[in-house]
Amino acid sequence: MKRTTAIALLASSLLGLASLTPAHAATRPTSVAGCAKSTAKGHTPATVKQPTVAAKKAAKTLTLTTNCGDIVISLFGAQAPITVTSIAALANASYYNNSLCHRLTTEGIYVLQCGDPTASGSGSPTGWTGYVDENLPKATGINYPAGTVAMANSGPKTNGSQFFLVYQDTTLGANYTIWGKITKGLDLVQKVGAVGAYQMSGNQAMYAGDGYPIQTVEIKKAVAK
Repeated sequence: MKRTTAIALLASSLLGLASLTPAHAATRPTSVAGCAKSTAKGHTPATVKQPTVAAKKAAKTLTLTTNCGDIVISLFGAQAPITVTSIAALANASYYNNSLCHRLTTEGIYVLQCGDPTASGSGSPTGWTGYVDENLPKATGINYPAGTVAMANSGPKTNGSQFFLVYQDTTLGANYTIWGKITKGLDLVQKVGAVGAYQMSGNQAMYAGDGYPIQTVEIKKAVAK
């Protein structure tokens, strides 16, 4: 999953989904039961110093407290030490707090992409120069199974803050660092995927296989331990 600017404006999410066609609206939900209303907006990220070496004692878990419930990720510190160190540094500096997951794909590949406080799809930590790719899978078969957590990037060694949560078995190019596995909350991401994604066509919200999640997902707080 590359970082993308396909989602035009965060403000479009405030237009609501009443403009979705009545036929669709009658048969498809537009929210996930139990998800609270999000208050987050795209914003300038916190400034965080980029780690240059792997932590001597790697964090074991990352907990994303979202408006839909907790998502707990077991971290692969041994296989992806620089990545886990970087993600933990961002999380514990409040970088991800009050940020929106800005992209959902529901056709061909099945991921929820998060980690960009600007919500533009192009955000990355200020001053960071990218870092090494680690723990890349084989290039065959279902190489990103459901529950996988991996980095989004714009090419080799361009990792920053954006990552994706795989909610259904997916095959991708073997280009994205796998740094964790969801141990709690996969069902929440699957429910978000089932509701679907949309893009804007003028003032009309249209269902899309790749777009902004119809059910807004806000990372209210992220903590690595």
